[in-house]
Amino acid sequence: MRIAVDAMSGDHGVHVCVPAALAMVRENSALELILVGDGSMLEPMIPAGLGPRVRVQHCTEVVGMDEKPVDALRKKKDSSMRVAIDLVKRGEADACISAGNTGALMAIAKFVLKTLPGIDRPAIMSAVPAIGGHTYMLDLGANAECSAEQLYQFGVMGAVVAADMHGMSAPRVGLLNIGSEELKGNDTVRQAHALLKASKLNFVGFVEGNDIFKGTVDVVVTDGFTGNISLKTMEGAAQMISYSMREEFSRGWLRKLQALVALPALRAMRARMDPRTYNGASLLGLNGIVVKSHGSADVLAFQNALRTAVVEVEKGVPQQIRQTLQES
Repeated sequence: MRIAVDAMSGDHGVHVCVPAALAMVRENSALELILVGDGSMLEPMIPAGLGPRVRVQHCTEVVGMDEKPVDALRKKKDSSMRVAIDLVKRGEADACISAGNTGALMAIAKFVLKTLPGIDRPAIMSAVPAIGGHTYMLDLGANAECSAEQLYQFGVMGAVVAADMHGMSAPRVGLLNIGSEELKGNDTVRQAHALLKASKLNFVGFVEGNDIFKGTVDVVVTDGFTGNISLKTMEGAAQMISYSMREEFSRGWLRKLQALVALPALRAMRARMDPRTYNGASLLGLNGIVVKSHGSADVLAFQNALRTAVVEVEKGVPQQIRQTLQES
């Protein structure tokens, strides 16, 4: 298994990407990595013992986090992001991972790898915490507007990944709406409901925003506009809860004593809700595997994004999506 790593990407670049990559190679004996970036920076960071399983692909450019996707696509053909995706296209890598500019990554990946037959547009999918585990949600920002057919395609892709990640035989798929009744919502979501209901998927119908966290659905389908707003709202709510708890537990010596008693439970809750655990969004629907890490990811978070790529390679996610579409 060989994964190309855009080692120059994200807020921290090589200082996070390389240590995380090396830790994954030590953890997984079947894994080989191609670190894509400035060779003069990368070569000295590779320990001698890992040399055969870690190689550097030198390139001269980096896509900026605020760069326009069209400029990254047209003007930076020797960027670490573009070269990593080209390696997947040529079959020299089984997947690639980047913490870089999301819009640029999506544009370059779609241009280079193209979409699978039966898929109109790629979608961004990630896990979010839920009762009893987590829920997969897509699209999280790639497509602001979607047709009913595209929402159906997202449901197929989401079900494949959920099944692969957790061995589910029939993941429960829900369509995000303003109510659970079949008459609710606009024409697009009602038409998508009909398509999903007629498919072979385990479709549970419309779900509402609070259902994302209940553990009663495994995959939540929505358009990228709604999905991205939902994701940012979740992140903001989590930050507000964390801030409020710290503030309340610092109000006087008695509260501080109570915080000390509750410390084990608070640590367990923090670990359970830690966004680093869920890092690694899949760009689904492409003729290849591309995983997007959060730009501010630390070493632990980037490792988890790499683990997502490893599982998708092991399970052959693009091939499974193609087969499921043919059978649905």
